[in-house]
Amino acid sequence: MLNPYLFYNGDCEAAFKFYEKTLGAKIELLLRHTDAPPDMPSPPERKNQVMHARLSIDGQVLMASDAPPEHFHEPKGFSISLTVSDPKEAERKFHALCEGGSVNMPFGTTFFSKGFGMGTDQFGIPWMVNCPLEGHG
Repeated sequence: MLNPYLFYNGDCEAAFKFYEKTLGAKIELLLRHTDAPPDMPSPPERKNQVMHARLSIDGQVLMASDAPPEHFHEPKGFSISLTVSDPKEAERKFHALCEGGSVNMPFGTTFFSKGFGMGTDQFGIPWMVNCPLEGHG
């Protein structure tokens, strides 16, 4: 099993709630630093930040946490790829994900898909939404 693990800059919970609403995902686990045992102290400013979270999107798992400020880096060099079988639903999800973010490649038909688009969500996470042609999944 291979699952992406994302690091956010203090807005992991907001991002996962956004994905829950936008993608019909389900937050399966959300542990804050306050949930840790007393012998695992964390800085007071991180108490309400996410230590570990797990989200299910149509049976696929995405995991994440809030990175300590000194360890956070802007995401680059990857995209979360979301495959959606219905072109209208793929386009809806693409536009919803990019709202408040940016579009790198507008959603449209390509030689390999009924619809494909690339963008970055409002939390800085890059996404590719694909509705593949038969045999191109």
